Amino acid sequence: MAVRLPRPHRFDLWLALTGLVGGLLLWGIGLGTRPAGEPIVLFEGRWPLLVPLLVTAGCELLRRTAPRTALLTGTLALIADTVTQGSLATILMYTDLTYAAVVYGTPATARRIPRITGLLSIAAALVPYAVWRVPEALLIGVAVGVVSFGPASTGLIVRNHREAAETARLRAEQTALLAEMDRVQAVTAERARMARELHDMVANHLSAIAIHSTAALSLDDPATSREALTVIRENSVQGLSEMRRLIGILRDGADDLEPAATPTLDSLGALVEGARANGLDVTLDAAYDSVPAPVELAAYRMVQESLTNALKHAGRGKVTVWLRRLDDALTLRVSSPYDGRDAPRAPGSGAGLVGMRERAALLHGTFEAGPESGPDGKLWVVRALLPVTDITLGDDV
Repeated sequence: MAVRLPRPHRFDLWLALTGLVGGLLLWGIGLGTRPAGEPIVLFEGRWPLLVPLLVTAGCELLRRTAPRTALLTGTLALIADTVTQGSLATILMYTDLTYAAVVYGTPATARRIPRITGLLSIAAALVPYAVWRVPEALLIGVAVGVVSFGPASTGLIVRNHREAAETARLRAEQTALLAEMDRVQAVTAERARMARELHDMVANHLSAIAIHSTAALSLDDPATSREALTVIRENSVQGLSEMRRLIGILRDGADDLEPAATPTLDSLGALVEGARANGLDVTLDAAYDSVPAPVELAAYRMVQESLTNALKHAGRGKVTVWLRRLDDALTLRVSSPYDGRDAPRAPGSGAGLVGMRERAALLHGTFEAGPESGPDGKLWVVRALLPVTDITLGDDV
């Protein structure tokens, strides 16, 4: 099976062609690097120069795809060129091979070549000087350093700058990716917060409107219909007020709208009265000291959603709202009659429980909801434990 050589880069192709043409021009005019009479010249004449020149030019084709192979082969060609009258083009192409081996080679190759060429340059200066004891012998080490160590050091500097630039680019991409992830998380958290607010504010009023409008349509009693329409109107007005408050928040304090204050635990009495007006038999038993605003809002919304669920799903009987601050936590319990029947589920059913669980999790609290057996029969009980210390969240819970 024939060995398939890697395809050379276009720039390498032009570089090899340029070096070859330049070397042929120097060969044509008979310009070499040393005269034929020097002791180091073993092959005199013009024709021996072509072999190292052609081999080095061929190595230039591999300077990027196989840099170590190109350098090793080029080194043998340079040694062969040394025992001829020499070609300047061969030497220049060899310096490029050394540079390319450091820039495009493996990290291990990039570290070793400058060290090896540096040691060879020192040895080429000290050994001839120790043998001949003449200052001119040091020039051999200088020549070796110019041909090998100089290009290797330049290649190492270029490689380090490229790696630093690549590292900075990757770091910038990573920073941009983290920023985008933070933005997406912030948008997702804000959407979840607004979804909870919208559900908690509107669901209670819409549930009451739906129940009383059904009663008004099913009963042919003017007094009952008038009472139902009164409740529908009150819930419509309250729902519209809550929607205006939410729109005001979304508009970031527009001058034409003044959002209402955030609900607090002191508003539980009005919330219970509204539930009683909607037909629930509700008892409120609350005793608490001052608690942080996020805890107040979360507890208020949980009671509101629990009363909404009781209005939609609870059987006949008493609904109890129990609230206490015990030690460093606010404990909430809402119980309502539960008959265990599977009622038809409206679109979006279950979102209230999800929202209450999210509110408790944001405050590092606990939340439970489910049926329980009690002295008065089977109940649906909502329990929440909300810490009131070390609160770091704002009013977005």
